Amino acid sequence: MRKLHQLIAVVLLMNVNVSSAQQKPIDSVSFFLDEKPIELVISTDVRNLLNKRVKREYQPAGVTMRFPDSTSISEQVRIQTRGVYRLNNCYMPSLMLNFKNESSPRLRPLQKLKLVCGCGTSSDDEQLIIKEYLTYKIYNLLTPMSFRVRMLRVTYEDSKGKKKPYTQYGFFIEDVDDMARRNKCEEQDEEVGGSDKTSRQQMTLVNIFQYMIGNCDWSIPGLHNMKLIRPIGDPSAMPHAVPYDFDYCGLVNAPYAVPPEQLDIKSVTERAYRGFPRSMEELEPVIALFKEQKDKTMALINNCQWLSNRYKKEMTGFLEDFYKTIDNKSRVKTAFIDNARTM
Repeated sequence: MRKLHQLIAVVLLMNVNVSSAQQKPIDSVSFFLDEKPIELVISTDVRNLLNKRVKREYQPAGVTMRFPDSTSISEQVRIQTRGVYRLNNCYMPSLMLNFKNESSPRLRPLQKLKLVCGCGTSSDDEQLIIKEYLTYKIYNLLTPMSFRVRMLRVTYEDSKGKKKPYTQYGFFIEDVDDMARRNKCEEQDEEVGGSDKTSRQQMTLVNIFQYMIGNCDWSIPGLHNMKLIRPIGDPSAMPHAVPYDFDYCGLVNAPYAVPPEQLDIKSVTERAYRGFPRSMEELEPVIALFKEQKDKTMALINNCQWLSNRYKKEMTGFLEDFYKTIDNKSRVKTAFIDNARTM
């Protein structure tokens, strides 16, 4: 009888521990280290969310996250649209989910996360999302000063029952404060002027990466698709540039993406270097990093179970052209020195 009582006590203790673990707030660091997708259900007033005539502000939404280990969290959060072009031209624009609420204690550590959605509801729209997700993952291979991402399988539900629900891949982008903190930095909100007011080595990496993926939709002045982070406790240090939002790049090649009018290129798949001149001595160690990560970069694409073979071939082919450039010293000089910006 005594052994039976001991066994019951152990079982009860195990149940208490499991229940306690299930009630803990989520760990925002491990959340973005897990490669397996989360099933996310969002329920909100979709018609009001997409109404262009109302002032953009947060509205309530119910979310349920089902994790790979079969645990789930259901809480009330706030949601709003972000971006201008996609709100006016897409069925579902990108979204911002705010978890900093009394009604979402377990999800609160995630703070505010950008949710990248498909512009439309077709399979091609979904493939574009996966291509952009992989672009973030490629940059993660090159530097820790980059936004982590987490793949999702998202179901969008209209809480009013007036729009048909649908499910599609999407992904979360890490909160900027979390990204800065793990790099022992903090976000700098103030504009700094030009790229010469940022860390030179990191800016060189950013410039070549943007050329690699065929992205011209960014700038340091105005902080367009760019964040700045500065080492904590060192106000004299140059801030580091961290790029994001890659849907306009040639590697993704979205049908709505067009190059800036001021550039003499006809398509986003035509590369244009937007960096300022660097010496060959400055370029060589950065280019060496890209070469070192080539195999992992290609494997990211070729091993992606969510991407079609057609788009795997397109992405790897586009990148091979970049690697041909950096494998040739003369082409490096032409691309990154002779054709660098002068103003």
